[in-house]
This record gives sequence, C-alpha cells and structure tokens, in this order.
Amino acid sequence: MVKKDRRERKGRDTKEGKFDEIKKDLERQKAALLAESGEIITGGLNPGVENFPDMTDQASAETDQNFTLRLREREQKLLKKIDEALERITDGTFGICESCGGGISLKRLEARPVTTLCIECKTRQEADEKIRES
Repeated sequence: MVKKDRRERKGRDTKEGKFDEIKKDLERQKAALLAESGEIITGGLNPGVENFPDMTDQASAETDQNFTLRLREREQKLLKKIDEALERITDGTFGICESCGGGISLKRLEARPVTTLCIECKTRQEADEKIRES
C-alpha cells in the first residue's frame, strides 16, 4: 500500500514538474509576443509616412500592412489561449479534456500546451468539421 502511494505521488510530482516547465515555456512565449507587439506599437505599422506616387507601390504597401494586421490578430488569439492555459495551470484544470473530462497526454501538452482537447476528442472534432464542410 505504501509503495503504491509513493509511486502515485512520484508520478503526480513528475507530471506537476512537467507542468512547471510548460508554464515557463508559455510565459516565455507570452513575453516574446508582447515584446514584439510593443515594438510594433511604438514604431507603428508604418514608421514613416509613406506616400507612394505609384499606385502599384501603394497597393503593395497596403497589402503588406493588411498581412501584418492579420498576423497581429493571430498573435492576439494565441496570447488569449496562452493566458487561458496559464489560468488552467493555476486552477488545477490544466491537462483535462474539456470535452470528455479525461486526461490529455503529457506528450500532447508539451507539443501543444494551449490545447483543451485530448487527441481522441480533437480527432473526432476535426472529422465532424470535415463532414460539415462536405
């Protein structure tokens, strides 16, 4: 009985230790994204006033700006997912599938720490989406 409790505790401690590494990685990602967005904000999307006499150059500059804005939107969504993952780590729900309530494998969490679904539920979700798109 004591051996079993020790093994369970050791497994839990190891998993929590991995969550600490995942937490640190998420915090690093968040800091990098915020630092990069801070550079954009202080420098602006167009640091100099660009007035292109050629319509093609102007269109190209606007396309670049739109692309940058789309990237920023994706980064913003990622920041939100990172914050939610950090919150789940804090409240103890990290690593629990929000669909089936089962555990999410540590390997999956290390590969995609912002995930909220176990691999089985994610596979099912993607298959359902594929069917709806058909």
